[in-house]
Amino acid sequence: MRCKVCGKDYPSLYHFKTADTCLSCYEGMSDEERAKAGRPSPIFQMTTTAFTLDGYRIVKSFGVVRGITVRSRSVFGTIGASLQTIVGGNITLFSELCEQTRAEAFEMMVNHAVERGANAVIGVRYDATEIIQGATEVLCYGTAVVVEPLA
Repeated sequence: MRCKVCGKDYPSLYHFKTADTCLSCYEGMSDEERAKAGRPSPIFQMTTTAFTLDGYRIVKSFGVVRGITVRSRSVFGTIGASLQTIVGGNITLFSELCEQTRAEAFEMMVNHAVERGANAVIGVRYDATEIIQGATEVLCYGTAVVVEPLA
């Protein structure tokens, strides 16, 4: 895969923050540039937890695609979340971390599907495993396919 910003070739999608911008280039961008670079691929609209897409037929399957990320909360975030547990209710620091982590794993899965030539992902699922205390792996996976509208 090649970064559209720096032109450097990478062996896999795990070196990319968006579909076509590498991690290094993304980190050096302004918020405005990141917003433009982070626009979702049309394939984001063609993902489903079902194994079919209504109005489309599957013409080719590329097999399983995945996105994996491992995250942990900083010491300060953990202290802040601990304070939130005293009052009860939604622990927003952890909720935000979980949502960001799932979104990152999803985006990596979609990039993997695009890299393989798919225009849709079916059977999308998430899985999470605590690797060590305080560090969790989130896996998003599905089946990459090419679909076309029914005639």
